[in-house]
Amino acid sequence: MKGKFAPSQIALHWLVFLLLVVTYATIELRGFAERGSLLRTVMMVTHFSCGVAILVLMLARLFLRHRHTSPAITPAPSRWQSALGSLTHAVIYLLFITLPILGVASRYYSGRDWMLFGIGMPTAATPNFDLAETLIGWHETLAPLGYWLIALHTAAALFHHYVMKDNTLLRMMPAKRD
Repeated sequence: MKGKFAPSQIALHWLVFLLLVVTYATIELRGFAERGSLLRTVMMVTHFSCGVAILVLMLARLFLRHRHTSPAITPAPSRWQSALGSLTHAVIYLLFITLPILGVASRYYSGRDWMLFGIGMPTAATPNFDLAETLIGWHETLAPLGYWLIALHTAAALFHHYVMKDNTLLRMMPAKRD
């Protein structure tokens, strides 16, 4: 489809968005579930599983981004807008690849049992609690940046659509059904 991203890119973009909503919601709402409860365990397993799914899908998106050319924005934005958009996309990819890696590594080195998609995952034979704490510290410090990046990304898309009146947003929208 001329003027739009490839259907696979569009599907992965929106799937990652949905997984991000679930991932952030489960971690933010876990405090409402009692420690040690089944609900809390389900929330944490969901958080971990969605995080790993995001990692895999972001890597797939990166692959597709290099495989397909991006459709042109019409009318073309200024150079500073293009540069800022490229920088923002790079930071989004970096963050949502790095966060799951930090999360998985922290669980691995913590020595505590954990699961992905309901399957028990291995832990380090010799736990490294200091490293696990450092990794989860970085994970928890960087994660709030995701809120800001998602907000910036969304605001920019809406600004381009409603103010600039270009096709930035439309390039990533699913095809209309007849």
